[in-house]
Amino acid sequence: MFCGSSPGNDPAYLAAARATGTELARRGLTLVYGAGSVGLMGAVADAALAAGGSVVGVIPEHLMGVEVDHRGLTELHVVESMHARKALMAQRSDAFVALPGGFGTIEEVVEILTWSQLGLHRKGVGFLDVAGYYTPLLRFFQQAVAAGFVREANLTLYEADSEIGPLLDALARWEPVTTTKWAQRT
Repeated sequence: MFCGSSPGNDPAYLAAARATGTELARRGLTLVYGAGSVGLMGAVADAALAAGGSVVGVIPEHLMGVEVDHRGLTELHVVESMHARKALMAQRSDAFVALPGGFGTIEEVVEILTWSQLGLHRKGVGFLDVAGYYTPLLRFFQQAVAAGFVREANLTLYEADSEIGPLLDALARWEPVTTTKWAQRT
């Protein structure tokens, strides 16, 4: 799960984070996330824990205290760097979901999409498009196709929905697409 350490300005973001945590627990899915106790990070973890779910947090040493690490998790992993955080989160996850968030959230989800494009993993990626938050980014991906920088087949590397239930259903059905050519010599 990639999401903001801030709650954002729209109450719909917090509501969606809480609904996500509750739905993950209801489905018996483990939440793997950045270990924060504040913002959307804290809301999704608290909701999953309150619903009896399992929550795995991964946080780099330099963010201990800054992101206000969550002390009530099922597992907490403190790692050396952001790179180690993302690698461990990717290893422990069966799929990825991005809730609203800032630069860090965007960077993480786009990197995981890139890893998928390069064949480094074969796991679904989902955007929870709460109140249209990700709509401009999803349009940008289409623009990147139109401009010739992204292959159209790569738009199938992710799913997007405004509700967590249908998004998780789509990720459960998701099948990886193999593109044999993602770069070309000019």
